[in-house]
Amino acid sequence: MKFPSSSPVGPLACLVVAATLAGLVGCSEPELRAQELPVEPTPTIAPYDTAGRAPAGQTALTLVPADASVVTVTDFDESRASLGVPDLTSDDLMSDRSDYWERARRESVLLAEGMLLDETSRLMLDYGFTQDDVDWEAHFTTPEGPGWILAFRPDLDLAPVQRAVRDEVAGLGGGVVDPERHLVSVGIAEDGEDTWGTIGGIADLTSDAPAESAYYRAGCVPLGTALGPDADIEDQEAVVGQHDPTLLDPLARFAVSFADGVATARLGLDRTDLFARSDLAADFPTVGPIGFSDAFTLPVVDPSTGRIGYDVAAPVAAATATLTDLLPFAVCNEVTPMDEPTGL
Repeated sequence: MKFPSSSPVGPLACLVVAATLAGLVGCSEPELRAQELPVEPTPTIAPYDTAGRAPAGQTALTLVPADASVVTVTDFDESRASLGVPDLTSDDLMSDRSDYWERARRESVLLAEGMLLDETSRLMLDYGFTQDDVDWEAHFTTPEGPGWILAFRPDLDLAPVQRAVRDEVAGLGGGVVDPERHLVSVGIAEDGEDTWGTIGGIADLTSDAPAESAYYRAGCVPLGTALGPDADIEDQEAVVGQHDPTLLDPLARFAVSFADGVATARLGLDRTDLFARSDLAADFPTVGPIGFSDAFTLPVVDPSTGRIGYDVAAPVAAATATLTDLLPFAVCNEVTPMDEPTGL
């Protein structure tokens, strides 16, 4: 973060004084907001927790193979709780369940729409369960192909779920039913295999607090990808003209989680480039239907914990931007030249 050249206040002094004098001249807004991120306990990822005490994001990572490139976890239980219906299941009135889904699409950041949702009527009539009985849902991509996990509520009779899997209903075909853990899955790690939960430093990308959803990605995002599929050389030059991505530190993995209207990007501990990464968004053009600034506002930077917090301006836009990697803070520290327009 750059300070005005005329300011006599250094970065450390600015942070200290700003804690009590928020209006002090010479302290720019990101420094004022740098102290506002709440302190979090050091997270740990333990083996799969059958008691359900760990957040869904951490639990899922203990099952996802270590070579997965992208992992999304959507905690429908947390979304229901945040919208005031924590105990909602398929036993509730259809009107109540429909009302939840309408609100969730507008007010929660859902990285999955619900794998079983389109087959609600058939599942309810023929098998007696629906997406409303799913506590959380994870999707991931590995070199062997895509995988998924559905975690059903612990008191649900899984016999009808097993029948639905055999009947290959609602995309459940090929799923493996785990009665002990109340899971149905495809592609999860076998016993003894490395998972995302066993990778060094992964705990620093998680939180012990529950989140509506979380996105985990191996590697950085190429600048062209972060700009969007419709970006051209002029869009890239608009960013590179103001910033030098090659000065950023490497980024091996990152995560973005959503809770209570706040998005938290986690890039790893002690990031000296976190302010520079946060500053990139200010010069990112909106190329397609949405841009990063349509979804995320008011960055709060904490370099020691490697976190950038954002207010979620629009939940649907935030989910779309995340799933399509329109994430300036996660760009790679190299710039691949774009093709010059041919004029054809």
